[in-house]
Amino acid sequence: MTQQSTLLSQARNQSARLQALWQLATNRSKSDEEKAMLMLTLARDALELDTALIGEAKEGHFVIRYLVDNLGLFQGDEVCPLEALCSAATQGAQSYYFYHMQESEQFQNVEVVRSSGLQVYAGVPIWVGDEIFGTLVFLRRQCLAGHEFSNDDKVFMELLANWFGLMLLRTRQTQALQTQALTDALTGLPNRRAAELRFVEEIARARRDDCGFSIAVADLDRFKLINDNFGHGVGDEVLQHASRTMRAALREGDWIARWGGEEFILFLHHSNGDDAYAAVERVRLALRTRPCKTRSGNVEVTSSFGVGEFQSGDADISRTLSDADGRLYEAKRHGRDCVVASDGREGTTLWRAGMLQRALQEHRVVAAYQVIVDLVTGKPVADEALARMIMSDGSAIPAGEFIEAAEGVNLIHEVDRTIVRQAMARCTSSLENGSDPGFAHFVNLSPQFLARKELVEQMLEYAVSMCPGNIEFRGSRPIVLEITERQLLSDFERMRQDLQPLLDFGFRLALDDFGSGYSSFLYLAELPVSFLKIEGWMVQNMRSNERVRHMVESMVSLSRRLGITTIAEFVEDGETAKMLRDMGVDWGQGYYFGKPEL
Repeated sequence: MTQQSTLLSQARNQSARLQALWQLATNRSKSDEEKAMLMLTLARDALELDTALIGEAKEGHFVIRYLVDNLGLFQGDEVCPLEALCSAATQGAQSYYFYHMQESEQFQNVEVVRSSGLQVYAGVPIWVGDEIFGTLVFLRRQCLAGHEFSNDDKVFMELLANWFGLMLLRTRQTQALQTQALTDALTGLPNRRAAELRFVEEIARARRDDCGFSIAVADLDRFKLINDNFGHGVGDEVLQHASRTMRAALREGDWIARWGGEEFILFLHHSNGDDAYAAVERVRLALRTRPCKTRSGNVEVTSSFGVGEFQSGDADISRTLSDADGRLYEAKRHGRDCVVASDGREGTTLWRAGMLQRALQEHRVVAAYQVIVDLVTGKPVADEALARMIMSDGSAIPAGEFIEAAEGVNLIHEVDRTIVRQAMARCTSSLENGSDPGFAHFVNLSPQFLARKELVEQMLEYAVSMCPGNIEFRGSRPIVLEITERQLLSDFERMRQDLQPLLDFGFRLALDDFGSGYSSFLYLAELPVSFLKIEGWMVQNMRSNERVRHMVESMVSLSRRLGITTIAEFVEDGETAKMLRDMGVDWGQGYYFGKPEL
């Protein structure tokens, strides 16, 4: 009867401590670090021991990772003085229990055992995945008769070691995922997301230390030509070389991240004005003087840099980035391979991000419309909305002189939204005044605009609100969305998904600049194109170049078989218009028919 009572008591104790362990493990209000300490404390007290710790095997030593210690044996210690004890469990990959350590030849000469009077030891290996992480250790100074570890005690310690292993594995996997999510896989540099998070920290530090900093946006010069001429494999080698070279040339405390594509972002601590310019110039020269050794031979690599300075009154990094982007654009215009850190450093400032931002805010980005005619009848059948920026003197700047800058400073989607709305309003006005519902209105949309779901939704809402209810359309709406073949895409499925809501509404799709790039037929195969606009240089050169003429004829023949309407751009004289008509080109656009009009 007495034995049965003892077994029942042990079972109840085991049940109680396992339930307590489970409650801690499932407590969502505690972090893993808090749970680890609470569980160690629970185990130490439940087993009536003095000390519990986790020793991590690290570079040939055992480092104390977690510790609860009533004896005060490990005050401020990092390297665990119980190397011999901890290693016994990890080397043997099994648990060890000792009850009379002072009398053991194996341990009586261990300093911490001899000096502290330790008698009882339990060491359980902790597995993290397929590797032994370290040892779960329990210690007691007194060896009490009848207080050796029971099977339930050992099971309890094994369960606790398993939980620690799972926790540490989860922590390791989470850290690996975080590192992967914040690291550029190709260069090993922090990626854009990591840089954005770090900027928040740098702004807080700058305000706390009352010091400024600068950032530089770097763009590898003519990188697309490297990819086109040597292949993307060599392009990857160049990106890796550039990242290593620029990182090595930075000052201590500065850092670099991959911003996207061939763009990098440089953070320059405690720098402004000439200091920032000098730091970036050193990076530029390092890149220029170290050719990249690739599988295809040496490749000369240069980069353009734009520098922006963070000011104490700035709420965030946006203005600094905008300045850096604008000055990068200036560096490109000045011939590349240079640093533009402030107005006038590398010549006269022609365009800045601020000019375009102000023009958008002041409604000075407007649409000019160029007529498109049927080459057989000579009658207008469509027009195209072309962006113009109105300057303070009233002059209109054509899109070709600021669209690249808009892309560089991430404002192209705002230009698109502005022009689309104006084109829709013009379309509505024309329909209400009795114009032909079949008259098409072409408007350009960038991939940056289409990728923003909220902008596409706003565009559809605006279209619905503007569309006259008393007009019957012949199967499609008058608006035609132009995307340019120069925009190299790798994910046509994503582009199709971005376009689908607009196509479902009845908008049609035109492929602009056909023949200017390398993915022409991919566009035709993957996207539901209704109109194909033949690249202007082909139209301008087909009369003097027989090969170009044959290329245009092939495009027309293919388009006709696919049921696609062809449009020739840059038609500047009657002879070219007649040749295009004879080839079978459907529509024409150019100065011969009319210049863009505001």
